[in-house]
Amino acid sequence: MRTLLLSLLLALLTALPAQAQLTSPPLSIAARTWLLVDFGSGQELASTNPDERIEPASLTKLMTTYLSFAAIKQGTIKLDQTVPVSERAWKAQGSRMFIEPKRSVTVSELLHGMIVQSGNDACIALAELIGGSEEGFAQLMNREALRLGLAHSQFRNATGLPDPQHYTTARDLAKLTTALIRDFPDFYPLFSIKEYRYNNINQPNRNRLLWSDPHVDGVKTGHTEGAGYCLIASAKRDSRRLLSVVLGTTSEASRASESQRLLDYGFQFYDGVKLYSAGQVVSQLRVFKGRLNNVKAGFDTDFALSVPKGQSAQLKVEVQSLQPLLAPVRIGQRVATLKLTLGDKPWGEYPLVALEEVPLAGFFGRAWDTVKMWFE
Repeated sequence: MRTLLLSLLLALLTALPAQAQLTSPPLSIAARTWLLVDFGSGQELASTNPDERIEPASLTKLMTTYLSFAAIKQGTIKLDQTVPVSERAWKAQGSRMFIEPKRSVTVSELLHGMIVQSGNDACIALAELIGGSEEGFAQLMNREALRLGLAHSQFRNATGLPDPQHYTTARDLAKLTTALIRDFPDFYPLFSIKEYRYNNINQPNRNRLLWSDPHVDGVKTGHTEGAGYCLIASAKRDSRRLLSVVLGTTSEASRASESQRLLDYGFQFYDGVKLYSAGQVVSQLRVFKGRLNNVKAGFDTDFALSVPKGQSAQLKVEVQSLQPLLAPVRIGQRVATLKLTLGDKPWGEYPLVALEEVPLAGFFGRAWDTVKMWFE
């Protein structure tokens, strides 16, 4: 009888549609709010309350870091530049790297102290260097937040010390972290440093996953009484990177274990699927008033995304051109939208860009296309 029941069960499972068998299982994370993101495509794979307003604590330092990296890239400050230490920075509350007014410190040392040791004193020193004051730097933080599309964030200081008007969300933090890794790849390895010594004081990185998971190479912890224990973690396996944002857990151990569970879930139950290579022609689109009648469209970087395990064959692609598309067309200009569906479910929309230039046609070419546009 048992053999017969097993045979019937196997037959039933085999007869089920592939999508029913392979749907990712539900996930529960012991945190106030959390989010799992595919770095390459920006897909949100799983979440709970990603737009809930929260106190960011030391995760604020990701924005302070972003602006510091930008200032170095723009040449406003230099890594070997000596930075004066104000009394405000020296007496900073909370975690510190222990800078002193009478001891010289460089921008490079402050970056290590801020990222590895989570030093509030390092944050204030960098904020004063870049913004003139911490208040002036906060204005730069809010301006950059708008530019990056962090619609639900507001900053009042460079450290993350509590302030009623200092807040963000899990989704905004994921956007900020993605921008940080994408825009400053040369500086990102700083987040994988496990410990740093300054002023004869050695301090470990508070991100426990750097020791327990060889695929994790960042990013940042945070904690205040109001925020709870928080961790944004990034892990790369082969060519695929996932970001986990776990906010408001009850302990250091919990934020690490819940972040690990979230990352493992993403790698276990989703496949990374590369659809197109950088520069590969996805479609040729009609162009009016140009020297060419069509423009090649695709992605300027490799395009990959996450799909529930075993379901990549169900992906369907539709290209929707931004018509009427008029010359001149520049390389990298958005010219279409790639719409993806998985089975009958929308699976994302992504911009396609021009892979070649289309200069403006001469007078008669433009006039003829104007006539054709009337009819088309």
